[in-house]
Amino acid sequence: MTNFVHLRVHSEYSLADSIIRVPALLSAVRERGMPSVALTDWHNLFAEVKFYREALKQGIKPLIGVDCLVASAVLDKPAELVLLVQNEIGYKHLTGLISAAYQRGQVRGVPIIDSQWLVNHTDGLIALSGGRGGELGKLLLSGQTERAVRQLKQWQTLFPGRFYLEVQRTGRANEESYIQQVVDLA
Repeated sequence: MTNFVHLRVHSEYSLADSIIRVPALLSAVRERGMPSVALTDWHNLFAEVKFYREALKQGIKPLIGVDCLVASAVLDKPAELVLLVQNEIGYKHLTGLISAAYQRGQVRGVPIIDSQWLVNHTDGLIALSGGRGGELGKLLLSGQTERAVRQLKQWQTLFPGRFYLEVQRTGRANEESYIQQVVDLA
């Protein structure tokens, strides 16, 4: 068994972004000896019941989350953020945030979480920084390191002990530059 766990996986429910089906995902996780996996589809929890039940049947710990866009106070465009459920309170907060984004936060049909909505709704949630597409990643890649440091402190205040910088190595443009900068930031 490996200690590696994917914390940001999209399924067929992340429309136009992934084609992996939940059973195939869980089979791959089991074959590789991973104890757990997080399903974090874009802006939705549509696959979570199927994912949760099937993962438990296969002896895999299901981690529930969502990959979302959050309106940034320092950028002119929303930034990526991954929210993972830690407990029942977190699940309630996450479903409330997603619902609010669909009801009140849509921009050109895309649900966006207002960062102010997070202020009283982070208990029970773990946040991943969003990698290169997150607020910190965008600031670092645009040379705004000092601003990234200030924003990191705000995220850490919002998610005390539950905010993590995301590192991904997939061969994409600017990835190595981002990785070096985010490791320095850590």
